[in-house]
Amino acid sequence: MGGYTADEKLRLQQLRALRRRWLRDQELSDREPVLPERRPGPIAAFWERFLQPGGLWRMKVFSAYQTGCFFVGRVLIPAWLLHYYMKYHVAVRKPHRVLSSHQGDRILETGEIVPPLADESSGHH
Repeated sequence: MGGYTADEKLRLQQLRALRRRWLRDQELSDREPVLPERRPGPIAAFWERFLQPGGLWRMKVFSAYQTGCFFVGRVLIPAWLLHYYMKYHVAVRKPHRVLSSHQGDRILETGEIVPPLADESSGHH
C-alpha cells in the first residue's frame, strides 16, 4: 500500500488544475491595470505644463516654489499659531497681563492707575 487511492489522485489533480488556473489568472494582460484618468488640479496642471519644455531655470523656479510652500506651510503658519496661542491663552494667565479688566494705565514705579482721559467734544474731528 504505497500509493494514493483513486479519490486522492483525483483530488490532487483538481488541486493542481486550480493552482495553475489561479496562477494564470494572476498574470496581467496588456490592457491591465486599467486606471482611472488622472485629472490634476489647476496648480498641478500648471506646473506640469510649465515643466514640460524642460530647462534648468524652470526646475529652479519649481524648486523655489516648493521650498516656499514648505516654509509657509511647515514653519511660518505653525509659528504664527504658536505665537497666537502663547500670547492670548498662556500669557493671559500671568498676573501682570490682565486684559479683560483694564481700567487705565498703571505707573510701574508707584503702582497707581491713571484714569482714562475724558473725551473732549470741540465740534471738529
